Amino acid sequence: MREWWVQVGLLAVPLLAAYLHIPPPQLSPALHSWKSSGKFFTYKGLRIFYQDSVGVVGSPEIVVLLHGFPTSSYDWYKIWEGLTLRFHRVIALDFLGFGFSDKPRPHHYSIFEQASIVEALLRHLGLQNRRINLLSHDYGDTVAQELLYRFKQNRSGRLTIKSLCLSNGGIFPETHRPLLLQKLLKDGGVLSPILTRLMNFFVFSRGLTPVFGPYTRPSESELWDMWAGIRNNDGNLVIDSLLQYINQRKKFRRRWVGALASVTIPIHFIYGPLDPVNPYPEFLELYRKTLPRSTVSILDDHISHYPQLEDPMGFLNAYMGFINSF
Repeated sequence: MREWWVQVGLLAVPLLAAYLHIPPPQLSPALHSWKSSGKFFTYKGLRIFYQDSVGVVGSPEIVVLLHGFPTSSYDWYKIWEGLTLRFHRVIALDFLGFGFSDKPRPHHYSIFEQASIVEALLRHLGLQNRRINLLSHDYGDTVAQELLYRFKQNRSGRLTIKSLCLSNGGIFPETHRPLLLQKLLKDGGVLSPILTRLMNFFVFSRGLTPVFGPYTRPSESELWDMWAGIRNNDGNLVIDSLLQYINQRKKFRRRWVGALASVTIPIHFIYGPLDPVNPYPEFLELYRKTLPRSTVSILDDHISHYPQLEDPMGFLNAYMGFINSF
């Protein structure tokens, strides 16, 4: 019996080693085109990927898009062209640790650093003194909250925010329902490095698909694009570090929710109501109670956590309705 287990162990070691060294998937033509059309800038020695498209000539309007976890700026591709028909500049970045940006490890990833990277990008583009419209989703909502807090402090070198539109993000820790794998990874411990190394496309796709609506789930090729962005630069190995944003939301709730509650600029929320991560009606009731001045667009009942991907036309129409209202 002992010899049998030894043989299994000896066979498992090289198989596990081969599994852990599976190369990242090849970029699809669409994702390769997205990368090729973008650029990089350097923030404290780290390369940050961004997109910057010139749209309407003669318009002063600029919109900066802030993506969610665990994906990238590619989340916005379905509404990108529509935004260029309304704005002069449409800008998005991959946050540090995401997409095509660098993914250092070990590293203390924080919402504060991501907000500073957004500010640095706009300085790099010579837009630090321009009024900026922010459009955010999920993780990007919290980065937007920190940028809003800094804007309200009226410190030099901070973004001047003209408007803010949030979407399906856990801006209130008490109504946020992270997935089981997120809970396991965010709390660290000995399991985290094991789980991140064992994560594969099957685990990823089975974990992410339920946060989409039943009729709007991504195709397998779309899921592969998301996974390719995560695996780029071994991003799967930093997911546990990135997930510390959930703990940061709790720790800095007063700072970030307070920034929203005292807002004076136009603010809007686009909501996919089937979202299991920010469930209806608890989330929406708290949002309306906390931000009575904010307007809200509720999309169709079957739209869930990724509204810009699940219902791009509905999302774009809701955003344009907000932008054109002031």
